[in-house]
Amino acid sequence: MALHWPSFFTRLGSALIFSLIMMVGLLWNEWAFLLLTALIQFLCLREYFRLIPRMFSEVLLPDWLIFFTQGWSFLGVFLFGFSGMETGFFHENIFPAFAFVPALLLLLSVLNPKNFWKGAVFAFGGWFYISLPMILFMGLRFISISIPLALVLMIWMNDTMAYLTGCLFGKTPFSKISPKKTWEGTAGGALLTIAGAAVWGYFSPYYSVFDWIMLAVFASVAGTAGDLLESKMKRLAGVKDSGTLMPGHGGALDRFDSLLITIPFAFAYAYLFMPELLLKIF
Repeated sequence: MALHWPSFFTRLGSALIFSLIMMVGLLWNEWAFLLLTALIQFLCLREYFRLIPRMFSEVLLPDWLIFFTQGWSFLGVFLFGFSGMETGFFHENIFPAFAFVPALLLLLSVLNPKNFWKGAVFAFGGWFYISLPMILFMGLRFISISIPLALVLMIWMNDTMAYLTGCLFGKTPFSKISPKKTWEGTAGGALLTIAGAAVWGYFSPYYSVFDWIMLAVFASVAGTAGDLLESKMKRLAGVKDSGTLMPGHGGALDRFDSLLITIPFAFAYAYLFMPELLLKIF
């Protein structure tokens, strides 16, 4: 597959602007990160709820259900955010955010009894697919800024290296879900990302080389799975992109699909195998 230079420079230009916004949100302060996380969640949920009726024509999601899910998701993010700034990630004052589940079930049973289960499945799906990873992402930021920053950079590196190696050497299709992906590009992106993480880990004073390699594996493998999942959703919906937020990249879901699936794996690894972080979590 030949490299299409106009498309490459379009992607590069929008990626630079996007990267600047991301870096400001990640590095400036915790308030900036909280606002960035809330914005990402809002944009991704908006596109998710636009895809659902296209994916399943028989499903008609009422506006109140979308507004309720968005509003409660915002509440959850800000409760976690405020608590994290003051007392740490897990704190008794933030658990009311999880009242989302019984509150939504009650509203659905009263306002939408005929489509109770359909509404519950897709509302919960959006919350678990988008909102929960964003909360965990924010939790990682309060634990250590290096981990969420590294995850974002690793995913970017994996995407960029997979694109370049696929353009230069790709011949074998990787999946019918995403015809432009090749095994050569996917493997090249993963290997270069893992190698970069190993080099960083060797010189970095934070955590072990093995920890950084594992985070790179999650960014590559889970990130690719997240990309394929969103591609499958778009194919079912019959659209090329989830939105038009970024020229050359599509919408917010197109940009954050890999991160949404990577975050839970990275958080679980930190919880289970990086005990020095647990004191900061609880």
